[in-house]
Formats: sequence, structure tokens, C-alpha cells
Amino acid sequence: MNTPEKIQELRKAQGMTQEQLAEQLNVSRQSVSKWESGQAMPEADKLMALSDLFHVTVDYLLRPSDIDALSIKADALERQQQELKRAFRKRKRTQRFLACCAGIYLVAFAVMMLERQLSMEADFLWALFPGLTFPIIAGVVATAVAIFVWLKQARAAEDTE
Repeated sequence: MNTPEKIQELRKAQGMTQEQLAEQLNVSRQSVSKWESGQAMPEADKLMALSDLFHVTVDYLLRPSDIDALSIKADALERQQQELKRAFRKRKRTQRFLACCAGIYLVAFAVMMLERQLSMEADFLWALFPGLTFPIIAGVVATAVAIFVWLKQARAAEDTE
């Protein structure tokens, strides 16, 4: 792999466009295009900036090698794998949170049904919670508990990342 191919592979492995790379190096997109097509070579200061940006040596950029392409692809695959793991963990947290919320609201619903049954048998509960007062209170409490659980999970997720 030669220098133009390495620049292009490194740029793509970072998920950058030619324009984004050009902005980072304070050059035109056409300059990056010429480097990648082999029509021009970056100046020494730009080679150093490229090596810093991509965390490689200038020697790596200038010397031809076949093994380098494999290591770049392996790094890109590793980054993709890490991103997939993060997305999977986030989806799992969301599923746990939704299951927890469903449980909270089911408990609130059961308590409302129990209160309704008891209020039919004992008039003092109906006097305490007339009409829709108790279901509204139960819904608000269930929502507060769900928000508390969500905040606790979000804080735990931040700590693990």
C-alpha cells in the first residue's frame, strides 16, 4: 500500500469525508483529493499533521507496506464492534426501563382496583378519595417512581461508560 492509499484508508477508517479532513488540516478538499489520487504529495508539515491526526508515524505514511491495510481495517472493525456494543447496551437499558415502568404502572393499577373495591365496602375511603382523586394520585406517584428509576439508571449508565 502506498501513501495515497494509506491516506484514503486512514480517512475512511475514521469515518471522515475529504472535506472534513481538509478542514482539519486547513487545506482545500481538492488538495486531499490530489493526495489520495497520487497527483500530489502532502508537504512535510501536512504529513506531520496527518500522522498526529491518524495516530501513525510519518514513516508509516511514506513507506509502502501490505500489512498496514490489514491493521487499518482491523482498527475500523474494532471501532464498529465497540459502537455495536454501546448500541446493544443502550437498547438493553431501554428495555429494562420499559419493563420496570410497565411493572410500576401495573402495581399502581392494582392498587387503584383494590382501593375501588375497598371503597365500595367501606364508605370512609370514598370520603377520603372521592371520584377520580385516588387514580390521579396513583398515576402521579407511579410516574414519579418511573422518573426516579430512569434517573437512577441514567446515572448508573454514565458511571459505567
